[in-house]
Amino acid sequence: MELLSPSHVAPPAAAYSLGVVLRNPQVLLHTAGIVGTSPNGHVPADLKTQAQNMWETIGALVLEAGLTLSDLISYTTYVVDGEDLSLVMAARDVALNGHKCASTLIIVPRLARPEWRVEVAVVAGR
Repeated sequence: MELLSPSHVAPPAAAYSLGVVLRNPQVLLHTAGIVGTSPNGHVPADLKTQAQNMWETIGALVLEAGLTLSDLISYTTYVVDGEDLSLVMAARDVALNGHKCASTLIIVPRLARPEWRVEVAVVAGR
């Protein structure tokens, strides 16, 4: 995995890479949008727990694909307008443990279900 950082462009605004190249991948995973539902199907009311659950689900999916969270190439995060972004970013930082990949953050008025406050879709590969 090669992180792209051309010297003639502005650096990323946070802990991510502007671009990632994976040449000739053996495994490539695209996930659906993953929300913070607990394994028992319950949706916690608080954003912090939803974000933690979301990243635990992502971790389980990448593991099932024979990958790790260090194999993430990119992720797109959707957060409901007005939510505390620091809680979402903190859960991401814990899950990724310093790994940087391409990232997009989108603020939305709502998600598909009113109890969902954050959602992420990832691409991983090796």
